[in-house]
Amino acid sequence: MTSRKELAARQAELLRAPLAGGPPPAGFDADRVAAEVLALRAKRRSIVADLSPDLVRTLGDRFRPLFDAYAEATPRTDGAGYRQDAANFATWLADRGELPRRRWWSRYTRNASAP
Repeated sequence: MTSRKELAARQAELLRAPLAGGPPPAGFDADRVAAEVLALRAKRRSIVADLSPDLVRTLGDRFRPLFDAYAEATPRTDGAGYRQDAANFATWLADRGELPRRRWWSRYTRNASAP
């Protein structure tokens, strides 16, 4: 029988795979974990797109590959909200020169903590 501590450790290990880019733990189907990673990334991308439609319009076809690169490099942390994630994405883009030299995107970084 598995103890609660062991179960908690296995659950934490399983969460690291989709959330922090870690490998799937032993005993879990790697293909299913990879599919879950893609599904969670798509959900994250969709929510950030809903929160930042101007950013999506500006990036056009580049939105998805750029967001996926950002998401892979920047896993969400426990307690980080989607508004903060959208602001972090805008900052990530600006730092890499992916946004035009305009200030409209800066409102996302200023208002990240707003509801």
